[in-house]
Formats: sequence, structure tokens, C-alpha cells
Amino acid sequence: MAVLDRGEHALLMAAGMFWQTGWSLVLGFCLSAVLQAIIPAEQMRKAFGRGGAREIALATVAGAASSSCSYASAAIMRTLFKKGAALVASLAFLFASTNLVLELGVILFLLLGWEFMAAEWIGGVVLIVVMSVLVKLTFPRRLVEEARTYKEEGYGHEHMSAAAEGETWRARLASPEARIKVAQNFAMEWRMLWKDLAAGFLIGGFLSAFVPDSVWQALFLADASPAVRTVANVLIGPIVAMLTFVCSIGNVPLAAILWSGGASFGGVIAFLYADLIVLPLLDVYRRYFGWKMMAYMATIFFVTMAAAALVVDLGFQATGFVPDRAVDIRARMTKFSFNYTFWLNLVALVLAAYLFVQNRRHPMDHSAHHHGTDASA
Repeated sequence: MAVLDRGEHALLMAAGMFWQTGWSLVLGFCLSAVLQAIIPAEQMRKAFGRGGAREIALATVAGAASSSCSYASAAIMRTLFKKGAALVASLAFLFASTNLVLELGVILFLLLGWEFMAAEWIGGVVLIVVMSVLVKLTFPRRLVEEARTYKEEGYGHEHMSAAAEGETWRARLASPEARIKVAQNFAMEWRMLWKDLAAGFLIGGFLSAFVPDSVWQALFLADASPAVRTVANVLIGPIVAMLTFVCSIGNVPLAAILWSGGASFGGVIAFLYADLIVLPLLDVYRRYFGWKMMAYMATIFFVTMAAAALVVDLGFQATGFVPDRAVDIRARMTKFSFNYTFWLNLVALVLAAYLFVQNRRHPMDHSAHHHGTDASA
């Protein structure tokens, strides 16, 4: 009976996390769909040809406005890089698309509070700065050229965004087909992300029910000295993320469980940053660019994520902005009431239904926008 009770609690917890964040996901995917409809990928590629500060900044803005799915972002990054974009600009796009997107910040705010939302967005900029410095200091010119021409292995994750016709973004937004393109992009986002989201909520729910806080406290060295714990946690966080197999927004519920269980602020932040080095994504990089480039990217990513988390953690400690751990995440996620969340979810459901119907009436032509596994790109 105890196991059944815990199983019921796990499912209730998972449902509660989805209920609290559902409207924010619809909002984020809608905005992302609109931006993808007015900013063609080819235009981005031409803007990222060099690796200067301007190109990195443009890539950061474009990434923040793009898909929040890690697999989709990796596919776009691969296309940009193999068609001539600088490596550092391509990676800046990748980091921004998984750390600076609106829906990620909102879901962090709803589950963990504004401090984590601020740490994610501030840290996203720190991540890109640290990564840019590391890439420029260690730039492997020969390896980069080999990666550009690497003969890829087939892979099933693809990204095909739909952009409206028009010379400027205003013209594309005003185009009669804009509504259809937005609906197609919205449906595409859900198709790519729903499994990650479902896995994240379910794993988070089951971890909250079956793994006692003492396990997380031991793993994240809760009894160690503050200095040792601060450094150790930003190294442990990415390793835990690598082994969870859940990336993108799907790892936010797990981060909430780690925080309530006893991980440090920096450890949770490092865990959130590390969605780009989960094992399935490392295999994607291998298939796209080869073993050597995958190893280089994994090393740069890990060092960048740990360093950025350490900087953010120390900064938040110095300013007194590390949040209070007193909030009971389990009680908060399993409480239902007819409040603003109910009405926002109702509006979001109607909007999502409308966009899905539009997409069903006008399905995307997958042969027209291909950012997948074609090795000649």
C-alpha cells in the first residue's frame, strides 16, 4: 500500500507541475512560433559568418527568439555552422536558445521563484561570454574544418521552421499566410517537446515521491564546508543532468526536486545549464560532427556551465538574492484552486486548440524547410 500511495503522490505531483506551468508553455511556444515565422533561418546564417562580438550578439538574440527544444536547437546550430556560420556564433545561438527563451524563464518563476528565473537569464549571458572566451582561446582550426565537412550519420531529430513571405519582418508579420505559419511552428514545437516535458514532469514526480531528501543532501554534500560545497555542487550538477536524459524545459521539474531536496543554489543552476550535454544530445553531436568535435564541444560546454554557475552563485550570495528554501514544493504543486492559473490555462487551452486546428487544415510541407540530416548542407 505504501508503494501505491507513493505512486499516486508521484502522479499527482507530475500533474500539479504541469497544471502550474501549462499556460506559460503555450505562451512561450506561441511567441517562438511568431518569431520563427518572421525571421528566416537563411537570414540568420548570413548574419553569423564571422565570430566577432556583433555576430555573437546577433546569434544570442536569434537564439533567444527561436525554438526552446534542445534537439531542434542543435539541428539549427548544425545547419548554420555547416553552411558557413562561425563556430563561436553557432554555439552562442545554441546556448541562447536553451537558456534565454521566454518559456523557460516563466516556468522557472512558477516552480522556483524569480531568483531562479533571474539566475537563468543572467547566467545565460554569462554562459555565452565564458564559452566565447574559451572557444577563442582553444580554437581548433583543423578540427572545425573537419567538422564542417563531416559525413553525417542519419538521425531522426529534425527541425523545419516555417517563415512567411516578405522582404521585412513587418511585411512577413502582415502577410495573409502568417497565421498559418505560426500555427505550423507552434504544432512543430509541441511535437518535438512533449516527450521531454512529459518525461520531466513524470521523473520529477516520481523522484519527489520515492527518493528521500537525505539522498540529495548526501549527493550534493550538504554537510561539507560552504566553500567546498559551492565548488563541488557546480561540478556535480552537470553530471546529474547528463545522466537524467531529460533536456530543455523538461529538466525544470527535476531542478525543483533537487532544490527542495537539498542541492545548493549553484548546483541547481549548473544542472539547469547542462541540458545541452545530456547523453542523447552528445550522441547527436557525434553524428553531426564526429567523435573529436563532440569531445571538444562536451569539454567546452562542461567547463562553461560549471564556471557560469559558480559566477552566478557567488554573485547571488554576495547580493543576498539566494532564495529561501522554506517553500514546500510538494505541497505547492499538489494544491488546486480556482485562481489565476485556472483561467490562464483555460485561455491557453483555447488558443492551443485553435492553432492545432489551423495546422491540421494547413499541414507544413516538410520538403520545403529541411534542417535535418542531409549531409551536404
